[in-house]
Amino acid sequence: MDSRFFPRAEIDLKALAGNYRRLKALMAPTARMAAVIKADAYGHGAVRTARTALNEGASFLVVARPEEAFELRAAGIGAPVLLLGALPPENVREAAEAGITLSVNGFDDAHELSSRLGGASVKVHLKVDTGMGRLGFSFNEFSADISDALRTVRSVASLPGVELEGLYTHFASADAAEEETAFCLTQFDSFSRLIRILEKENLRPPICHCANSAATLRFPQMHLDMCRVGIVQYGLRPSEFVDVAALGFRPVMTLRSRIIYLKEVPAGFPVSYGSVWKSRRPSRIATVAVGYGDGYRRCLSNCGEMLLRGKRVPVVGRVCMDLTMIDVTSVPEAAVGDEVTVWGVEGSETLSADEVAAAAGTIGYEMTTGLNVRVPRIFKE
Repeated sequence: MDSRFFPRAEIDLKALAGNYRRLKALMAPTARMAAVIKADAYGHGAVRTARTALNEGASFLVVARPEEAFELRAAGIGAPVLLLGALPPENVREAAEAGITLSVNGFDDAHELSSRLGGASVKVHLKVDTGMGRLGFSFNEFSADISDALRTVRSVASLPGVELEGLYTHFASADAAEEETAFCLTQFDSFSRLIRILEKENLRPPICHCANSAATLRFPQMHLDMCRVGIVQYGLRPSEFVDVAALGFRPVMTLRSRIIYLKEVPAGFPVSYGSVWKSRRPSRIATVAVGYGDGYRRCLSNCGEMLLRGKRVPVVGRVCMDLTMIDVTSVPEAAVGDEVTVWGVEGSETLSADEVAAAAGTIGYEMTTGLNVRVPRIFKE
């Protein structure tokens, strides 16, 4: 089957490599780059993304689920892989033998892990909750007593088979409006305070890291030993307040499909489920082979846009599971078989996943990670 006739996600590996080079140029020379490739590299394809990242100087790969880490090892990728998420106890030894670096949230996590090693050894990164409120032992602006933190770090470091390689935290609002980043700075102050305390006690792990994409771009003082770069590597923005395009980053994914049907309709003609859209004039309506079954959100009904022959055309009517209609009246030369850019780059025109996400009331992350597995990824060197 010719995949060009149906939705396909083109992954521009040249743009991806260029984004890594841009990141390296912006990062502190002493900071390692950790490429976050969880959720199948935010929908871009984990293995190919990982290889590109490593070729461009990444020192670590970061995933969220055990199967994501094992996929990289099965593909022959031997670089350090940090697993952020939980690991079932029965998989601890397998992960250790695969050389996967594990996250722990405190002594109890680490002790359970140590007891499951069976003589193996594993590197771990200890998570600190400085204000995100999800995972990690608490050390934040409310922590006056440092004894618990010291006890936690010392206890984890002393466990059999456990090598405490890293200490890290995660920011809740590094991507906020500039005047609202005070909490991010407070989190960093807490993390920095902990690091200074550990240094005095000769307990500082070799790799302390806190910078996500937004912090990497906005706060050089937060680069520390490693930066965990996520959405920016794919050329998308952490939020509306962080303009990655102005910094030279390019979108990596372009989602394309084709027109499979065209019809002329009179004024007042209803289109799609519920007849929520009717033509205001004689119009040409094109049916595109993409829908919410592919990951193109239903909430884009009557408010989305696509690119056709270099022009923006509106989505009309409700988005269906497999099909979406667009009004191509302004493109009289449109024909069945024409390629349509759902999001991404078409010549000199760009309709980014961020823009599409904004129309859908969400974020670019959700657009790319939400692509269904039936949409093939086509890698372009």
